[in-house]
This record gives sequence, structure tokens and C-alpha cells, in this order.
Amino acid sequence: MDKDQSSQAEEQVQTELLAQLKDLKAELSLLRVAKVTGGAPNKLSKIKVVRLSIAQVLTVISQKQKLALREAYKNKKYLPLDLRPKKTRAIRKRLTKHRVSLKTEREKKKEMYFPLRKYAIKV
Repeated sequence: MDKDQSSQAEEQVQTELLAQLKDLKAELSLLRVAKVTGGAPNKLSKIKVVRLSIAQVLTVISQKQKLALREAYKNKKYLPLDLRPKKTRAIRKRLTKHRVSLKTEREKKKEMYFPLRKYAIKV
């Protein structure tokens, strides 16, 4: 499955992709049987190509599923974990901008009673 075929696979419907996957898996099993029984060298080299094609079809299927899920959860309050942005644990756990900007009562009073002094230099 080269670039042309993979782009065509993206345009196919789910049922067509599953049918194509089934065909590729059947072909792979036949090639494996040929390998065991001592088949022709060209069949043995085709195993790698078929495995790659299976991987590409599975990738397209999973991408379509994820896209459909993103569409379904677009305006919902909560997202499933696998649809949330992938960040490091530290980034996910750090304080929000609002929490960072909050000040204690003592800090507020100190700022109110002792504001920053502004100086003007006389020339």
C-alpha cells in the first residue's frame, strides 16, 4: 500500500476498510503457509509488504474512530483521557493561571498599605 493507496484508504467507508483488512489478513495467512511449506522466494518477500498494508489500514481505521470521537465530544464538559492533549504529568498537575494569581489576605493588605513608591527625578 503506497501513498496513493493510503490516501484512497482514508476516503473509504469503514465497512470497505474492514473488508480490505480481512482480505489482507487472509493473504498474509496464505503467505505464511507458503513460507512453512517452502514456497517461492517472491512470496516470502511479499509478507513484509502485506504486513505493512495491514498496519496502514489499521492506522486509517483508528484515525477515523478517533476523529469521530472528537466530533462526538466536541461540546461536552469532560473528555475521555485519550482525547485530552498529551502533556507531561507536571504540566497537567501545575496550578492554573487563576490559582497562581490569587493572593493571601496578608499579601493584599501589605500591598494596599505599602504600595510601590514612584519617584520622579528633577532635572
